[in-house]
Amino acid sequence: MNRLLTFILVLAFSAPAMAQSANPHAEGFDLEGSDAKAIEIADAVMEKMGGRANWDNTRYLSWSFFADDQVWDKWTGDFRYQKGDLVVLMNVNTMEGKAYNAGEEITDATELENQIKSAYTGWVNSGYWLIMPYKLKDSGVTLKYLGEGTMENGDAAEMLELTFKEVGLTPQNKYHVYVGTETMLVEQWAYFPSYDDEEPRWKRPWTNWKQHGDIMLSDGRGMRGEGQKFELPNVGVYDSLPADIFSNPARIDMSEL
Repeated sequence: MNRLLTFILVLAFSAPAMAQSANPHAEGFDLEGSDAKAIEIADAVMEKMGGRANWDNTRYLSWSFFADDQVWDKWTGDFRYQKGDLVVLMNVNTMEGKAYNAGEEITDATELENQIKSAYTGWVNSGYWLIMPYKLKDSGVTLKYLGEGTMENGDAAEMLELTFKEVGLTPQNKYHVYVGTETMLVEQWAYFPSYDDEEPRWKRPWTNWKQHGDIMLSDGRGMRGEGQKFELPNVGVYDSLPADIFSNPARIDMSEL
């Protein structure tokens, strides 16, 4: 699984903002190359999920992606990543931090750098699986309206296309995003490894939208195999967290946040 669009200009979308527009685009968003209809739909999606002000004022997020546990301070960039015995405590804006294996600090410079890069990649990739609908007007994004379509469950949708200009870990990717006409929420996406691909590598639903704090998040992504659900566990939004959440090298129980 990859993602794809890195969280460029995190601060522009993270700290509380006094916005002149209800949902201003990030600096670097391809406003000229994007469709007015697509932007209108993106704004409607943001409003349905709780609105831009509530998104900007949301500080702490948690989620898991397969075996990776992640906690992010959206305002400061502080980030906790844990997988098995590995715990990385870093800042995704500065790329500085520490890493621990079974509680022992990793002091080898090369290994530490590799672990920080790996944790950052995990944040970029898995974070997009969680909050992509909040990033439709990010820096480097070109947003096109593809018209009305039908999702794999038979429901009607408004279709958007996302392509990227010189941003992210894989800027050649393309996505088709299906916004349910009844819900105005993202209910399906399709992933194209290259923007000139005619057929997607996969399509997956976005289900189980729930209220978390003042915003909505979805944790259902269909099935991984026969009888095996593909879900993002430990999704949470918090006003505060334990003071040592970004400094404690001991593995934490995500269910107890």
